Amino acid sequence: RLSQRIYSPPPLPLGTLPLIHRPRRMRIRLEVRAADEKAPANRGQIEAALSCALPCPVNWKVSGWKVSGAPRAPAPGCQYRRNLAMGCGRRRNSRRLEKTLTRKKSQRPRDFDPRAMRETPASTPPKRPVKDSAAKRTPHEAHAPKRDPAPRRAREPHGSDVVQIYGFHSVSAALQAPRRKLIRLYATQAAAERLGAEATARGIEIRILSNEEVAQHAPRDAVHQGVLLEARPLEPIDISDLPERGLVIVLDQVTDPHNVGAILRTAAAFAVDALVTTERHSPEFTGALAKSASGGLEHVPICSVVNLARALTELGELGYLRIGLDSEGSQTIDATPVSRPIALVLGAEGKGLRRLTREHCDVLARLDMPGAIKSLNVSNACAVALALVCQKLKTAG
Repeated sequence: RLSQRIYSPPPLPLGTLPLIHRPRRMRIRLEVRAADEKAPANRGQIEAALSCALPCPVNWKVSGWKVSGAPRAPAPGCQYRRNLAMGCGRRRNSRRLEKTLTRKKSQRPRDFDPRAMRETPASTPPKRPVKDSAAKRTPHEAHAPKRDPAPRRAREPHGSDVVQIYGFHSVSAALQAPRRKLIRLYATQAAAERLGAEATARGIEIRILSNEEVAQHAPRDAVHQGVLLEARPLEPIDISDLPERGLVIVLDQVTDPHNVGAILRTAAAFAVDALVTTERHSPEFTGALAKSASGGLEHVPICSVVNLARALTELGELGYLRIGLDSEGSQTIDATPVSRPIALVLGAEGKGLRRLTREHCDVLARLDMPGAIKSLNVSNACAVALALVCQKLKTAG
């Protein structure tokens, strides 16, 4: 009879194989002690003991063995140590087998068969048993009738040719704008009563919803004020469509929708003829921008260009005076002689006007602030510059 012991390094419990990260082979050190004192264990008994020591049959081979104790004739009770090299052929199957061997017996499936795992090809891993959700239900829940979940209002998909406008003033201005093509209006009962006459005049469909249901159609954290309008985007105009004696605002990569919306609101107040911006590095003219514009989006045409430097060249050919607003300008804007047509060029906050934009301007002017803060927000700077330019144009008559 043979007694066997499996040695594994702490903190793993006895009888557990160490899990190595992506190994190709595992080595297990086993110690076999002969129980019969008259004759030591022979090679066959040691082989049988090693086979019984493994938790499941695997492909293994003996890589070497040595006798500790007497150097020549092993005495009764001496220890035989073997290094067992175990492999499972393919690398993927070997990793699956290692994970299975290191599990506890209570975690192994009842139909566990390591031979079937070795025969399973790597491309088709074994399927896991499908868990029944009813098994997790308590006895009280198992006998209780199933309840259908509350129906949730699904959002209708919005295509790229549909824009959302929310906020009372923005929606009211869109309803009154003949250029805007309308689709449908979501509103609470109170908002629908205030906008009823305008919506009826345009013949638009009105859906009466609660305030929470309107919020489901609007973007997250949108201040919709109980009304949301779905419409088509406004068609941009071309530079050739600008008036001969017009007043135009040009934006050089101003990307903040709140700033652009505030600029549009100011432009509508000063009767600006158009807003020129680039197709890239510019916000979408919907949502938060329309809310910040407070109706100005419907009164100021948008001219979208690909290359701003080329657009400034075309404006110069049309006779426009191109004034670039720059903090490093050579003169102040109130000292600059102005005459129609005028193009007021504004840069983004931080980097200001780009080099090519500066080179295509006729004049670089600055705003002199008497206070401690010398710089303004781009929308505030636009309002101050427009006020000075319009005052000079009015004085010049």
